[in-house]
Amino acid sequence: MHGIIANGKRMIELVELSRRILAETDKVVVGKQDLKRLLLIGMLCGGHVLIEGVAGTGKTTTARVFAIAIGGKFKRIQFTPEMLPSDITGFNLYGMGGEMRFIEGPVFANVVLADELNRTTVRTQSALLQAMQEGEVTIEGATHQLPETFMVIASQLPYGGPGTYPLSYVQADRFMLYSWSGLPSVDDERRIIGGIDEIEHARIGAVIGPEDIIRLRLKVTGIHVSEPVVYYMESLTDWLRGQESIRESLSPRVGISLFKSSRALACLEGMDYVLPDHVKYMFWHVVYHRLVLTAEAEEMGMKKDALISAALDAVPVPKEPV
Repeated sequence: MHGIIANGKRMIELVELSRRILAETDKVVVGKQDLKRLLLIGMLCGGHVLIEGVAGTGKTTTARVFAIAIGGKFKRIQFTPEMLPSDITGFNLYGMGGEMRFIEGPVFANVVLADELNRTTVRTQSALLQAMQEGEVTIEGATHQLPETFMVIASQLPYGGPGTYPLSYVQADRFMLYSWSGLPSVDDERRIIGGIDEIEHARIGAVIGPEDIIRLRLKVTGIHVSEPVVYYMESLTDWLRGQESIRESLSPRVGISLFKSSRALACLEGMDYVLPDHVKYMFWHVVYHRLVLTAEAEEMGMKKDALISAALDAVPVPKEPV
């Protein structure tokens, strides 16, 4: 039998830990509750998160504070045009006597903040591909394993600005979730300005650690997803694939990401099964950064948001999801 707050201890623990993580980030980051929750979902799914927004909207701060709150080893990479792939993955150092020693790059961490990812070249961006997909790095034929709880939180400036390079479709597809970081509301900005002294000197500590994350991820896999809901997820993706305005066909990672993230969202809400509303909420965050419009569609002024809304309107919602 499925219902709200089934397996009570399991659900209560996860919801309580999530609240503590959010409370820790609230010490520094005012507002942005949707983004904070999205980072939590990414952590619970073992997925990577891409944050886009103009400079000064808290992308880096939010990611950094969240990474500290979930514990483990944290590394920040500031991407620039002159960076090389080895600056990220590491390299082999050869001594005078021919001995070799591997020097780990900053990617060897539990949480990696890839700051302004689209300010470096596609060649350097691709250094993250194997790490994000397989959790390992291969240097000169030798494979090096990354931590089990490896997670990339990347920020990027809106494409088209000075010194930006577009993420390739393959690179964007490695990110499970996407979020837009906009300007704060009037009330939030007043709170930021009035409380800036406390914000700048706030002490952030780890609420959980890598072992806790592994345990929480196992709890999320116990969330029930009915066949009608799975069919609903696949139907949404399939509807988008059939649109002539889309240049790149959506990969199976879309369905997998939608499945995993919907489970995590249900879990955060204290439920042990997924509702269509969970799928609807996550659909935009899973699909937006993966949509590549044709040149003709862009010339006609078509927007990604409109396509996503059209998919949600066109695909019937299952009446008996559980």
